[in-house]
Order: sequence, then structure tokens, then C-alpha cells
Amino acid sequence: MVGPTDEFELEARRRGYRCIAGLDEAGRGPLAGPVVAAAVILPARCRLVGVEDSKQVSESERARLYEVIVQRARGVGVGVATEQEIDRLNILEATRLAMRRALASLTPPADCLLIDAVTLPDLAIPSRSIIKGDMLSMSIAAASIVAKVTRDRMMVVYHLTYPDYNFLSHKGYGTEEHLQRLVQHGPCAIHRRTFAPVARLLNGSSGRWPLSRAGLGESSRMNQ
Repeated sequence: MVGPTDEFELEARRRGYRCIAGLDEAGRGPLAGPVVAAAVILPARCRLVGVEDSKQVSESERARLYEVIVQRARGVGVGVATEQEIDRLNILEATRLAMRRALASLTPPADCLLIDAVTLPDLAIPSRSIIKGDMLSMSIAAASIVAKVTRDRMMVVYHLTYPDYNFLSHKGYGTEEHLQRLVQHGPCAIHRRTFAPVARLLNGSSGRWPLSRAGLGESSRMNQ
């Protein structure tokens, strides 16, 4: 399978854009912690060997690639939406909020955006939403890695505050271990109250749902 290339970036350059940012997020599916977005502007014709969708790269390789991306990128911006904002807005709108914050922190500012799947309404600059963009666009793939590494490091810090949940291992995702610890200890301050397994525990109905990863993730969120 061919990995991400700079074809989308080259097309934007042919249209006259010079600060083309790839934009992606990490952490839409977990039961705990924030959603993190990253925006990355790469130099023209930038080739980053090994950069692809962050989910396809090992943790140690992501850490190495993160350093390469930060060193070689023209600009990197990161934005965070907290678990409280996720519960208040819903996960899609919180993701958009994190993306806008990433763009606001980006220097130089982008004049064109390539976004992984999500659309951002009312932008002042042109944007293109690309399905599976982290597998197709080099700058989106780079943003995917920056977002993932940043969020994972945040969850490692949360592990020190809430060791009962072992966030160090699963980073807040709905693994069997996480579900078991959630039942044993109840939700902590960074659990997403509107996501189904957490909401059911808070409503006192934990005995009526199985300890299984099936159906977890974004689809597990309770309707507001």
C-alpha cells in the first residue's frame, strides 16, 4: 500500500497557496481525557520517511517521528478541547474547537487547509476535507502523529494523578482493562460523562452492560 504523499499539497501550491497546513486530531474515541488537534505546515517537496497515519505506527516510532516533524516543519500548532468541553459540546464540535485552537497557535498562519475528514465551517481560508487524509496527505499524516504523541503524553501525566485507571497503558480508550477499572473505581475527573459506559455507571446501571470493547469509541457516546 502506498503511504501518504505530497500530491494534495502540490495541487494547492499550483493554485498559488504557500502555507498549506495539514490538520488532524487524536482522541475522539476514548472514554477519558481531552481531544487534541494538530496543524502542520511542511516545506515544499518535504519527504518524511516513515510518516503515515499515527494508528499504523508503533509508539516508539511515533515519538521518533514527532521529533523529526517538529524539526523539519515550517510551523506546528496544537489545540486541546477538554473532557468538560466534549461533554458540553459533543465530540464533533469539541474536535472542531481543538482544530481551531491548533490553527490559532500556528506560526506562520496557514493560507490553505487539508483536513482529515472533518469539515470546519466559516473558515477565512480555503480548506479541503479528505476522507482518510492521514493515509493520503503527508502534512495530514504529520499532524496525526503530532496530535497522537501530544495526547499520549498528556495521558501519561494524568496517570500520575489517577493511577487506579492505568491511563499509562490504554490512554483512556475503552479497553477491557479500562472498563474493569472503571467499574471498580467509578469515573474520575477526566472521564467523559456523556460517553455511554461512563454515563451508565453514573446512572447506576453498570450491571446491565457487558465488559467488552464492542461498540465503544465515538459511537458509544450517549445522545444529548
